[in-house]
Amino acid sequence: MPSLSLEFLGSGTSTGVPAIGCACAVCTSDDPRNRRLRPSVLLRGGGTAVVVDTGPDFREQMLRSKVARLDAVLITHYHADHVVGIDDLRRFNMLQKQVLPCWATEKTLASLRHSFGYVFSETLRPGLPNLTPQTIVPGQPFEIGELRLEPYEIDHHVLPNIALRIARKGTQGPVLVYCMDCKRIPEASYEALAGADLLVLDMLREQPHPTHFNLEEALAAVARLRPRKTWFAHMAHEVDHAAIEAKLPPGIRLAYDGLVVEP
Repeated sequence: MPSLSLEFLGSGTSTGVPAIGCACAVCTSDDPRNRRLRPSVLLRGGGTAVVVDTGPDFREQMLRSKVARLDAVLITHYHADHVVGIDDLRRFNMLQKQVLPCWATEKTLASLRHSFGYVFSETLRPGLPNLTPQTIVPGQPFEIGELRLEPYEIDHHVLPNIALRIARKGTQGPVLVYCMDCKRIPEASYEALAGADLLVLDMLREQPHPTHFNLEEALAAVARLRPRKTWFAHMAHEVDHAAIEAKLPPGIRLAYDGLVVEP
């Protein structure tokens, strides 16, 4: 078993790819890498499994990846493509017969309580999700099982978001950085996130966008963060996998659904 790994459950943006009603070359492509579910990843370290974000494709992602056990869920921010599958976590409560921790910032937890207040409980209730809220404070590391996570602020333009620096607890092993839904990285966060073995970074498309890195901005961020390897994700239907990947410098690749990477 690898000491640390990340599986791309969904490498697409909020619309998914193909997009509804679109007949563009990417949406009608035969390349399976151009079929993208909404953004989510599965972190594994030792015997610990943590899902990051539960979008509208969450059930399909769990079935495809044959996930039968989770130790926790982590929600990066309150946008529909990252949260609306949260009800399907109840299957893990049923399978594991235990309440699951749900990690998020105070602001994100407040939004979840407003829309999905029924999911939070300290005890098991049959037929319902049973999640215990756990507060993420940017700059303060926390642990989930065998994983140590350090959250840092990033700017999604329309709301604050968090990036994660992830490693195995109690080791000097490899470091993975997950930085999704980002338009700007504060200077302090650049310093904290730099030098990772593997970086997973937001890259929506080549054209500029008000709330996400485009290709030029993502490449500039990689130059500052100096990771050993980089995978771009959260891609829109303007991104043809083969065509865009052919333009990338060495050490930078495009993610695709089902891909498992290790730092």
